[in-house]
Amino acid sequence: MLNTNTVKIGFIGYGNMAGATSAGLMLSGAIKPEQIYACANNYDKLCRKAAADGVHPCKTALEVIETCDVIFIGVKPYMVESVMSPLKDALDGKIIVSLAANTYHDVLEEIMPASHHVATAPNTPVSACEGIFICEEENTLAAEEKTFVHELLENLGLVLWMDRDHMGIGGVIAGCTPAFVSMFMEALGDAGCKHGLTRPVVYKLIAQMLAGTGKMALKSGDHPGQMKDAVCSPAGTTIVGVSTLEKNGFRFAVIDAIDQIQNKIHGKA
Repeated sequence: MLNTNTVKIGFIGYGNMAGATSAGLMLSGAIKPEQIYACANNYDKLCRKAAADGVHPCKTALEVIETCDVIFIGVKPYMVESVMSPLKDALDGKIIVSLAANTYHDVLEEIMPASHHVATAPNTPVSACEGIFICEEENTLAAEEKTFVHELLENLGLVLWMDRDHMGIGGVIAGCTPAFVSMFMEALGDAGCKHGLTRPVVYKLIAQMLAGTGKMALKSGDHPGQMKDAVCSPAGTTIVGVSTLEKNGFRFAVIDAIDQIQNKIHGKA
């Protein structure tokens, strides 16, 4: 029976998303650094990162597989087949969690049919235990394995199970838009700086405002329009800002950005 006190977690590939997942697991306290093993293409770079994080560096993916109970695939999507296919015999019965974007159940099943695998779409805020893990409903995890994986990932934030048809757009909304929000934060920071706030102060204000607004939305379940209206007093200041954003196509720009990402994914751009 798997439990967080004794489980060994492996990462094949230790880039941004794998590193964020590892960091979040350790930050949450659910997993200790000595329970984590990782391999990467650049072993020297991995050793420096592993030393900083307190995790075990491994020279090969096979070493990770043979040592660990739950293995996260953290390589680029185009590398999944070339990295994992030669290892498929060693993956027999292993729990595999894929972090690779747009790499779904059918692809994993073809590459590693004997493993117990699930495709996911996470985002980088998992490093702060305030992220999202979207998991594909179609998977080969046993019931108790699915429960364990769900509970493990819940340490990193929100866990949602979705069908294949919605995994793509769900992953875009969860995974790409932190970049949009960071641009929004930067723009607000420039505005605050323009009117006299120091950068450290204005960025703290913005970060807490966003964190608070998000938590309020999750707690209340209110429609975003309701939350916006609650801040906009008749003939007040906020509605002037809202009107200016609308005049400049704020919402259209956001929707169009998502459309363009979807077009890129589906080969239309």
